[in-house]
Amino acid sequence: MPAWVQQLLLSHSRLGMDFLTLFLIYLCFVLATTALLCLCSGRKESFLTRSVSRASQVLSLVIPSQLQRVTHRALHRLFHTRSCLFVVLHVALQAAVFGEYTWEVFVYCRELQFHLLPLLLPYLLLAGNLGCFMLCSRANPGTVTKSNAASLVGVYAYDGVLFQRGLVCPTCSVEKPARSKHCSVCRTCVHRFDHHCVWVNNCIGASNAGVFLLYLLSLTATAAALAAVTAALLIQVLLLSNIMHGSYLDAQGQEHPVEIAFLVQHLFLTFPRIVFMLGFVILLTLVLGGYCSFSLYLALTNQTTNEWCKSQKFGGSSHLPSQPHGRPLVYKNIYSKGIWRNLKEIFNPPTVLERKKKT
Repeated sequence: MPAWVQQLLLSHSRLGMDFLTLFLIYLCFVLATTALLCLCSGRKESFLTRSVSRASQVLSLVIPSQLQRVTHRALHRLFHTRSCLFVVLHVALQAAVFGEYTWEVFVYCRELQFHLLPLLLPYLLLAGNLGCFMLCSRANPGTVTKSNAASLVGVYAYDGVLFQRGLVCPTCSVEKPARSKHCSVCRTCVHRFDHHCVWVNNCIGASNAGVFLLYLLSLTATAAALAAVTAALLIQVLLLSNIMHGSYLDAQGQEHPVEIAFLVQHLFLTFPRIVFMLGFVILLTLVLGGYCSFSLYLALTNQTTNEWCKSQKFGGSSHLPSQPHGRPLVYKNIYSKGIWRNLKEIFNPPTVLERKKKT
């Protein structure tokens, strides 16, 4: 048995539950906040939006006006202009996680004679993810210009609800094709606009939607692989130490059998960086897994995030979008052509050149 495993039996015989309680409270708070943000996203008049607006009004009474202007300019520059800050943060987080994985987890796993292929899987997934990241961030998302606007107008039909024929973008001065939207961050109209992603510092549109989906899937798979290998390491450590069949003394000197809460705290105090990384990648896997599921749903039904958010105002119906005069419009997705054709369109979108060949 390795010496560092034997140390598990010699350290931390008396451990209080204060740290673990605070850590669980913090984790629940993070999960609740994430769930609240997900539930409130896409709603212009959500409870969260109203609460933030009211809080801002109250804070404006006590915060100096000069500080308010500086804060407003900083937030505007951060979220409403193209910035590399989130890209740098993205790369820094990946470097920190893989640095810890390489420095400790990989070394310990090799010492415990883990198979090499599962240990190399996160690196392979990382290489694929970085490739998709570069393609997604540097690709033209499908910019609508005066030279291609006339051709793009005929790619998709106007549904008469979300997209109306004959509208002209006041900023770009071009006719807006169906499913396009002007991005205030990139300051251009994007064909089949999905959203602007700050993590890749680019819009997601017709030309890079497929690469963005692969980027999300590979990022989720990378986090899941890291979590699986790290969890396997910690479980193997517990099995080798035989600590699960032991007991410990509480603050009053009473003996208790080892419980899960004790094991978690024991591992955290023995391998703090590894356990912290494991908690981070597990949370990341859950959040990315939920977002991946939503993105897959949009891809399989041939919708964009922009269209889904706007359609919530109109509801859903199997009827045609055209309604009698005086009745509210009801949205129907007219762009779905079946699962396989929808996926084909995501990865091989119709282009201006293809339309010219067909005509």
